[in-house]
Amino acid sequence: MATNGMNGYDLPFGIRLIDDSKISPAERAELYLRPKIDLLTAKNRAEPIIAEVRQEGDAALAKLAKRFDGAELSKDDLIIEVASAPWPKVEPKVAESLDAAYENVRRFHAAQKKPPLRVETMPGVECRRIAVPIEAVGLYVPGGTAVLPSTAYMLATPAKLAGCKEIVLATPPRADGSICPEVIYAAKRAGATKILKAGGAQAIAAMAFGTKSCPKVHKITGPGNQYVTAAKMMLQANDEAAVSIDMPAGPSEQLCIFDATSDPAFVVADLLSQAEHGPDSQVVGVFVNPSGDAHGYMGRLREEFEQQTSKLSRREITKQALSKSFVIVVKSLDAAMSFSNGYGPEHLVVQAANPEAYLEKVVNAGSVFMGAYAPESCGDYASGTNHCLPTSGYARQFGGVSTDTYIKYVTVQKLTAAGLKRVGPHVEVIADVEELEAHRNAVTIRLAKIGRELSWLDKLGALCRFC
Repeated sequence: MATNGMNGYDLPFGIRLIDDSKISPAERAELYLRPKIDLLTAKNRAEPIIAEVRQEGDAALAKLAKRFDGAELSKDDLIIEVASAPWPKVEPKVAESLDAAYENVRRFHAAQKKPPLRVETMPGVECRRIAVPIEAVGLYVPGGTAVLPSTAYMLATPAKLAGCKEIVLATPPRADGSICPEVIYAAKRAGATKILKAGGAQAIAAMAFGTKSCPKVHKITGPGNQYVTAAKMMLQANDEAAVSIDMPAGPSEQLCIFDATSDPAFVVADLLSQAEHGPDSQVVGVFVNPSGDAHGYMGRLREEFEQQTSKLSRREITKQALSKSFVIVVKSLDAAMSFSNGYGPEHLVVQAANPEAYLEKVVNAGSVFMGAYAPESCGDYASGTNHCLPTSGYARQFGGVSTDTYIKYVTVQKLTAAGLKRVGPHVEVIADVEELEAHRNAVTIRLAKIGRELSWLDKLGALCRFC
């Protein structure tokens, strides 16, 4: 595979440069794979933690907070009741920005609510679909190397709008046992009911099984490291926990499509905004270059990578992510979208000319950022869309968190006697085919009592529906 040095020029920090015209389909498929994460090891490490929480409850959470977070917590200090907690002290400008971001997220997610559905499939046979909130949900907000109040309102806002009664937000405590005030502020603003001072697999286990202080939840959402992801996947398969999850969520990623009209400073700024998340993050540039001469543009791109990365406080982490990243040069819009859909990015940034033409061909992506003035960080924080998105190619089968994430749709059917006379004979025939006699009899016993023939009024009523 032609990498890092295509036609004599390269990119810094180990970023590979690939000519799409010189690789095979098999090599292209390899590029769709993410940097390898040892999920088996993560599961092996998470499993005893899950068992410890299941057996010891709050005592295990306090013990694990000391082990992993350096925090001294008593069993009675694991939960913050959000409604009765005072508003934390945050800088006025921070509160103003969090309020504005929350309001945009609330507005967009409120618009996602669907009206009840009611359809008469045939005269006398009515089918409905009603939305019912999941009663208790758990939200995971990562801690560690970054403070993430944005994840608090991204998860809690749609849960509150959906009508969930219990919204437990878990996040790792700081060494002094406190929770970041900005996270508390965002959680309180968005409607969380409880904050659990726990991180990692132990937090997921506590919410899945419940403890004396932490309510059991029915669904867990939110991103996390490999141990959080492993715990979520293990517990959704645990019959005793009986919990569902939003999606598998691994390290952050971005794919940015750009062309010769794109500002290299904007392109690099977007790619770095995702690379700084962590050493396992990956960013991919797709350069649409019909002319075949990429030398001048790649030189400018290299300069921007070097200059912008050098100014970042998280530059060493960013460089590690860039060493797992690449830029691929393609000939056309169709080739760019073919690659993007094969990769299935968490974030798809389109900085090329005529971005709407690219949007028409999107099949697999968590969230799309259109044009030069839609940096991914706006979606991460404040445009209104949700930043909790599928990673690792799961955009092929999952969407991001939305109001629907916290809702169950219950179907209802109501039949009149005339409706049963119309649909019942079909049910009897299909039940006979499947050799399920009791299914057939549930219809037959009713029709034997009310008769099989429609009255002339029923027939007339059906005709009038089409008059």
